[in-house]
Amino acid sequence: MPSVRDIRRRIKSVQNTAKITKAMEMIAASKMRRAQQRTLASRPYATKMREVLSHLAGQASEGDETHPLLQRRDVKNILLVHITPDRGLTGGLNGNLNRRAAQHILEEKRAITVITVGKKGRDFMIRHGQKVKAVFTDMTDKASISNILPITKIIVDDYASGAVDRVDVVYADFLSTMVQKPTVRQLLPIVPDAESMEGEGATADKSAIKKHTVDYIYEPSRPALLNDLLPRYIDMQVYQALLEAIASEQSARMVAMRNATENAIEMIGGLTLELNKARQSSITNELLDIVGGVAALEG
Repeated sequence: MPSVRDIRRRIKSVQNTAKITKAMEMIAASKMRRAQQRTLASRPYATKMREVLSHLAGQASEGDETHPLLQRRDVKNILLVHITPDRGLTGGLNGNLNRRAAQHILEEKRAITVITVGKKGRDFMIRHGQKVKAVFTDMTDKASISNILPITKIIVDDYASGAVDRVDVVYADFLSTMVQKPTVRQLLPIVPDAESMEGEGATADKSAIKKHTVDYIYEPSRPALLNDLLPRYIDMQVYQALLEAIASEQSARMVAMRNATENAIEMIGGLTLELNKARQSSITNELLDIVGGVAALEG
């Protein structure tokens, strides 16, 4: 049985750990609120831009020259943008993201080149021998759209040149503080929303979209709009994925640190009970020694 001194040292150590995890929980909560606000504020813009580009992509008339970023080819080479946190202490988030990316790679069975955003994804891809084209790390919690421009330049250049035939992005979709869903989204070529729907209710949703489709008149012309909007579309979609990933990371870290603090408090309770038992046993042994000594003197 551990001594009273050893148990007290363990209690002190666990108390210090609980203080650290509590502080980390509060910091993550503060960062999460800011990241959540930015994510929710930009989400409608990114969604509407995707809808507009999907509509424009489906309005090509005979004789129109296809924009390089809208060309559909037989998919032989895929560029995968894998967005993960730089740090751990996020519960199962990093593992879930890496498993989702690995599952996607195995399912495709095509040549895949990877751009990693975050150290956890970089380490995973290098460790498993994937072809990593570029690595981006140390993205701040207050990342702006200028931070992702080097990433989108690689995406646009590779797709326009024909080096890759499709671009996918893997990131954590922020659903709520407790739920962050690893998601794979096709970035290029642009697919109309009705074509990209899967799962139950897809047929009904496609019918509804087709029924309510409106033939818009665009000014300026469709080619001019595509030339102007497509680069911005790529920037915005990657930036939105990064914002979702940041909000998911801070939420996961806050929950993980809260659970760690609760576990530490529970452990302190168990150690305190063990300490009381050890003290009681020590006092009992001392009393027995005294009684035994008195009895020996009297004898």
